Amino acid sequence: MAEEVKPYGSNMGKKEEVEKMFDNVSHRYDFLNRLLSAGIDIQWRNQAVKLISEQQPSKILDVATGTGDLAIALAQKIPNAQITGFDLSAGMLEYGREKIKAKNLNHQIQMIQGDAENMPFEDNSFDAITVAFGVRNFENLEKGLKEIHRVLKPGGTFLILEFSQPQVFPVKQVYNFYFKNILPFIGKTFSKDHRAYTYLNESVQAFPHGEKLNQILKSVNFVAPKDKKLTFGIASIYLSSK
Repeated sequence: MAEEVKPYGSNMGKKEEVEKMFDNVSHRYDFLNRLLSAGIDIQWRNQAVKLISEQQPSKILDVATGTGDLAIALAQKIPNAQITGFDLSAGMLEYGREKIKAKNLNHQIQMIQGDAENMPFEDNSFDAITVAFGVRNFENLEKGLKEIHRVLKPGGTFLILEFSQPQVFPVKQVYNFYFKNILPFIGKTFSKDHRAYTYLNESVQAFPHGEKLNQILKSVNFVAPKDKKLTFGIASIYLSSK
């Protein structure tokens, strides 16, 4: 089980704290993503979209969709797919809906608020399920993954895009310094949330990555999980099936 790290360390549960955090930063989330990653996050999402598009799914669920970046990219690459964006934060979804409307994708993408560990979908509902930078925020990782497994169709594809921890010198050292010192300072300055981007570093450090996450996926019955490191291991894509 992944170590629990919460944004604010209050008496609230992790879900409530995560929802509050994303509501707080939603107005600057997209801007900070581009700034803090120097736009590399767009390349990472494009690689995820390419892997999903090869399967040609007709129904896709994007869990922890946030402001809908991955859902929008999937819709543009797979125009015949119906996509459901699902997220805990009403604030993030509000900005996502604005972006979807501006791109005339309302006919293809719907945005729903809810808890990834208790989703309002029937068993075997989706051909593909994606989670970009969201599994770290599950209160109970195994429960969330089991719920994703439940609503994925047999033979369907499950893709996780998540930060990992580079191991190669000097990338590891530069990465750790940036995540611990520079990123929280910039995030605090622009988002006005003093904990959100400190929590980002803490949650990445505590979260299982590489083979550890593959083993967790196997333990909840996903088939043949494999990971692909991106940008020297700063992020990874995990691909498995049901």
